[in-house]
Amino acid sequence: MSRLNDLINEYCPDGVEYKTIGELSTYIYRGSGIKRDEVTEAGIPCVRYGEIYTTYGVWFDECISHTTLDKVKSPKYFEHGDLLFAITGESVEDIAKSTAYIGNEKCMAGGDIVVVKHKQNPKYLAYALATTDARRQKSAGKVKSKVVHSSVPSIAAIEIPLPPLTVQEEIARILDLFTSLTAELEAELEARKKQYSYYRDELLTFTDDVPRVALGEIAEISRGGNFQKKDFTPSGFPCIHYGQIYTKYGVYTRETITYISDECAARQKKAKPDDIIMAVTSENLQDVCKCVVWQGSSDCAVSGHTAIIHTNQNAKFLAYYFQTNDFFDQKRKLAHGTKVIEVTPDRLLDIQISLPSLPEQQRIVSILDRFDALCND
Repeated sequence: MSRLNDLINEYCPDGVEYKTIGELSTYIYRGSGIKRDEVTEAGIPCVRYGEIYTTYGVWFDECISHTTLDKVKSPKYFEHGDLLFAITGESVEDIAKSTAYIGNEKCMAGGDIVVVKHKQNPKYLAYALATTDARRQKSAGKVKSKVVHSSVPSIAAIEIPLPPLTVQEEIARILDLFTSLTAELEAELEARKKQYSYYRDELLTFTDDVPRVALGEIAEISRGGNFQKKDFTPSGFPCIHYGQIYTKYGVYTRETITYISDECAARQKKAKPDDIIMAVTSENLQDVCKCVVWQGSSDCAVSGHTAIIHTNQNAKFLAYYFQTNDFFDQKRKLAHGTKVIEVTPDRLLDIQISLPSLPEQQRIVSILDRFDALCND
């Protein structure tokens, strides 16, 4: 970063000027429609607007799609260094997502893509257009119905800082390094998760000499209360809302991130320390029945759409079991609904679990706790 500071002091002693995309561009134009059935395995490289959201990052050097000249009536091309903007999207947050092409082939731009030619560093422009300020500008000037649209004038009006090329190149180099490190970390994390899932299922798969019992034999199940998000207070009685189980908590927690008043808590169902709180309503089968073990020092209020599981076994052992393929296959038969997937708490009592001794449960939990920490550190 010291080199960057030196360059800024040398080349921008009076600060960095801001310019609009329209001011820095040499040519702005729209692509030409390429339908899904017009994509071929070989031919001229091309980009369809949806791929900018799903496939390409801040920059790319190779197209995943191809087409042929006979399929596109009025082909529009882009080349090395050009910026591509997707001007149709499903949300305000995503609209006008951009990417820089740094490959060497001449490629076709599909419909709902705006191409910007320029004489700047393409990676720098792409990074600048991914900032919070640039995304805020992209969200202006659209018409929204079922989809969100942008336009060439809206793209041209986006303003970004534009230092000299030498400074642009150094900024792009630094951000490329961070991008590479992030990709390596994500790949490592994905490998850890696969390893964790494999060993979790291995550790929780038992031979016939380990007894198989119904959950109802080792646990009591009750339903959660009825408080809502609007009941949250800055402090007060600890509470867990079912939606937080999907997004905020792991296998267990000792503290809550939200609270309700003591008056509201007096009317609610509560989990005791070492109870399992399970979300029994979700938007998909994969997430339904996700759970967290409450390990706080006192009771915790629990919202509706949950099951509170009180057991005489190791609660974390059961929580890990509720992540396995064995449990998934059983809950699939209990789940009902289409847009919203639900599992009736009482029906969970019939779930079959292989139950080793309490010391063995603790040994397995100790191993899985270490894996869990590796995956979430």
